[in-house]
Amino acid sequence: MSLRIVVGEDQPLVREGIVRVLEQGGFEVVGVAADGPDLVRKAAAHRPDIVITDIQMPPDGTDDGLRAALEIRASRPETGVLVLSQFLEDRYALDLVGDQPAGVGYLLKDRVGDLHVFLEAVRRVAGGGSALDPEVVQRMVGRRRSNSPIDELTPRERDVMSLMAEGRSNRGIADELVVTVAAIERHVTSIFSKLGLQVAPEDHRRVLAVLEFLRRS
Repeated sequence: MSLRIVVGEDQPLVREGIVRVLEQGGFEVVGVAADGPDLVRKAAAHRPDIVITDIQMPPDGTDDGLRAALEIRASRPETGVLVLSQFLEDRYALDLVGDQPAGVGYLLKDRVGDLHVFLEAVRRVAGGGSALDPEVVQRMVGRRRSNSPIDELTPRERDVMSLMAEGRSNRGIADELVVTVAAIERHVTSIFSKLGLQVAPEDHRRVLAVLEFLRRS
């Protein structure tokens, strides 16, 4: 069964392009919206697996899309939410993540042009994972931190943590860093230990680790 998607985008050409990419990727677009309130209505009516929306939309032309996404996320937490932004604003990512980074994504619009990255992010978020734009993650990594368990991570562990925050699997991280999956598993175990995430299923601990990383970065 293909994923069911509602798309929020006020620019017709951009909206049509996103819809075409999604349909060519095997997904079913069940609704489109050109403003924040309509996006909320369409999400309630169609109950999609994931909502994909621009941040800046009518009626205010500011962060209406983000506010609609937050409303959808609050009312239907089982619906994945992937927001697209023309500008690099890490505060938007933090607002979206809130207290639970599972089932959320934040990408720069430029990523839509990379079909593999975009479609993989859609699948990941719809499946309850996270997909944060690498540029946002790198900006967070570069910030100065104080009194945080994140400070105890080694440089390699911070690399692994950054890729976890992007939503990569252990295999994906291993491929990116050109090491074995076993090496990444050891790093992940060490990260869990340093962050005090010992008693929980691994998927849950990964989410908690990413949340700690984002809060403290």
